[in-house]
Amino acid sequence: MKDQGRSTRKRTGGRLHNVGKKKRHQLGREAAETTVDDPRFQVIDARGSENKLRALSTNIAQVADGGEVSTEEIENVVDNPANVNYIRRNIITKGAIIKTSAGQARVTSRPGQTGQVSAVLVEDN
Repeated sequence: MKDQGRSTRKRTGGRLHNVGKKKRHQLGREAAETTVDDPRFQVIDARGSENKLRALSTNIAQVADGGEVSTEEIENVVDNPANVNYIRRNIITKGAIIKTSAGQARVTSRPGQTGQVSAVLVEDN
């Protein structure tokens, strides 16, 4: 679990003393780290009466080229500015460059939060 509460340090570097204990609503979850593989999804409870659909793995992307959107097959991850190691592990995050059957595309959605991969085609240099 990730602690989403207040920092234990001040801006100056001094220590802050806790006023109370950690609360359940301050805890976050581990990242989904969506991989390129056969589609697998997980439904998790979100705050309120909402649900989130997490994509644990997927090989399908909705690729937009201008005004047209088509469903394409994901082959692998070419570049990921979020983390260099995500390229080798084929992990898809927002901003990652993926190789699809239509060409290279940049991911615009958050697959771990929305459960689908949306992308736009990029020009190859």
